[in-house]
Amino acid sequence: MKGIKKYFGPSTLVTAAFIGPGTLTVCTLSGANFGYTLLWVLLFATISTIILQEMTARLGLITQSGLGEAIRSQIHHPAIKWLAILLVFTAIIIGNAAYEAGNISGAVLGISGIFGGAIPWALLIGIVSFGILFIGKVKIIERILIGLVILMSVVFIITAFLVKPDLSSIFSGLFIPSFTDNNQLAILGLIGTTIVPYNLFLHASSVSQKWKSAEQLPDLQKENGVAIGLGGLISMAIIITSAATIFGKGVAGINEMAKQLEPLLGSWAKYFLGLGLFAAGISSAITAPLAAAYTARGIFGWDAGLQTMKFRMVWAFILITGTAFSMLGYKPIEVIQVAQVANGILLPIIVFFLIYLCNKKSLLGSYINKPWQNGLAILVISISLLVSFRSLNNVFGFV
Repeated sequence: MKGIKKYFGPSTLVTAAFIGPGTLTVCTLSGANFGYTLLWVLLFATISTIILQEMTARLGLITQSGLGEAIRSQIHHPAIKWLAILLVFTAIIIGNAAYEAGNISGAVLGISGIFGGAIPWALLIGIVSFGILFIGKVKIIERILIGLVILMSVVFIITAFLVKPDLSSIFSGLFIPSFTDNNQLAILGLIGTTIVPYNLFLHASSVSQKWKSAEQLPDLQKENGVAIGLGGLISMAIIITSAATIFGKGVAGINEMAKQLEPLLGSWAKYFLGLGLFAAGISSAITAPLAAAYTARGIFGWDAGLQTMKFRMVWAFILITGTAFSMLGYKPIEVIQVAQVANGILLPIIVFFLIYLCNKKSLLGSYINKPWQNGLAILVISISLLVSFRSLNNVFGFV
């Protein structure tokens, strides 16, 4: 058991955080609309997530503090420091508010698929999430919900084998990039749902709970690679099941999404997927506001506990904003898609500061980034910026 335990820790929470309703929805839509052709995006995003989360985890291990604290302490020019703090805080607030709307919409999509839409589910889920966060009894509930998400993930992996997908199409999709005017928003959504900006802050802050010294870095790196690699595999399994079962048929709601699990679950697929979406949505609806509050505490240097007014104001703003957007009447699938795209657009801002900090010898000493780590991180920024610009240009016609 001691040997197995090294593979479970802060990185496992990161994986559980990005296998939420956004990942399930965006991956399902990618398979349904583009078949296997966007598997390369998940391969790229998974490798990038392993590298970026290793960077922020290494930062947390060596400094025994969070990414927000490092940004505040390592930028010394007052004007540049406050500009950086405001930029990062704004990105996290906007990204998490959008993500929260997607989380709650995902939970609504799941629960309304089982019980119908007569009840104002978004408001009810928002109130329940608020109560859990206010009382502070998060851990036990999170473990139950994460257990349901893990069960759903196992079902998708088994189903990916049962549907007998076209192996040659899978290999083509993994290793031959497809980039067209039609799939750019889908690419950005897949990047945004896998490389989640707030996870970079959450990971750095949580590392010190398990890992205490630089000598443990190899074990931390193993845990990071295994946990996030498994998350990428689950995301790919969702695309594969979707591509094999509902490609070209259109996805309007949970009934169409559930068809990809019918080879394993039959008529129970809709109810199982509904429960899984609800669990993934409400667990992320609790985690995202907390992550924003932890980030604010770090970058502003608050000496604030979980029950203080400033801390509660941040998570309450994220939760209320997300609930409000979820109640506006947009289709849950559309809200979830937009949330992932927003995260993809904001990602380069956070990665820029992470690269800067992980190259400071005064902060990390001999544990600074290697050239290939910088190269891949810059590639993530470049691709995200390119796809963001092209996608927004298609919508608004800037050029």
